Amino acid sequence: MGEQWDYTKLAAHYLKRPDYAAAAIDQLCELALIQPGALVCDVGAGSGHLTKELVARGYVVTAVEPNAAMREVGESVTRDKGVRWFTGTGEQTGQPDHVFDMVTFGSSFNTTDRSASLKETARILKPRAWFACLWNHRDLTDPIQAAVEDFIKSSIAGYGYGSRREDQTEVINGSGLFEPVQFLEASYVATLATVDYVGAWRSHATLAQQAGDKFPSIISGIERLVAPNGGTLQVRYTTRLWAARLK
Repeated sequence: MGEQWDYTKLAAHYLKRPDYAAAAIDQLCELALIQPGALVCDVGAGSGHLTKELVARGYVVTAVEPNAAMREVGESVTRDKGVRWFTGTGEQTGQPDHVFDMVTFGSSFNTTDRSASLKETARILKPRAWFACLWNHRDLTDPIQAAVEDFIKSSIAGYGYGSRREDQTEVINGSGLFEPVQFLEASYVATLATVDYVGAWRSHATLAQQAGDKFPSIISGIERLVAPNGGTLQVRYTTRLWAARLK
C-alpha cells in the first residue's frame, strides 16, 4: 500500500507551498507532444498546484482528489478555469476508459499503491498516451534547507521520506505497461515570505506523521531557525519528474 495519511488538518496550509519548476512542466509537455486542448487527468490534485499549471498551458483538466478538505482548496484555486473535480484515488479514479492524453500525479504517486495506480492509469489513458509523476524536492545544498533538515533529523530519530524521494524508474518500468521511463528535472529559487515558508511546513504530511505530538514544537523550531533571515527568504527547490508513454 502507499503511504496513507489524512490530509484534512493539513489542507489549509497547502497554498503556502512553492510551485513546481515551470521548466520541468514545460519539458514534460514537449516530451509528450500534447497540444492545447488535450485532455489531462491530474490525480491526487490536492490544492491544485499542478492542476493550475496544466490549465495555464491550455489543457482541459479533470482533477481527482480523495480528501474533501484538499478538494475544497483545489476547487478554490481553479474556480472559473473549467476544471472538473471528482472524488477518487490513484487506484480508482472513477474515470472512463481510454480518455486522456496524459495522466499526472503531482506529489501524490507515493501516497498510492503505485502498481495499482499504474494499472488504473493505463486503463484511462488513450493508446500511446503519457503518465507522469513529479515532486518538488527541497534542495539540501541550499544553506536554509540544510539547516532545517539538520534540525528535523536531530529532533526525530530515523526521520525519512518514504518513496517520495526515491527513483520511480523501477516501479514504472516493472509494471510492463509503459515504454522506458524518461527522467526530467529543473531547479529554481523561490522568493518566499518567511511566514509562508514556515506555513508550508504545516502542510508537510511526512513530517507530521513521523513527528506525532512533537509536530507543533518542530514547526516552532523551524520558525525560530529562519527568523534571523528577515521577512523574505530565497530558497532553492528542484522539481523531479518521471514520465513514460503507454505501450
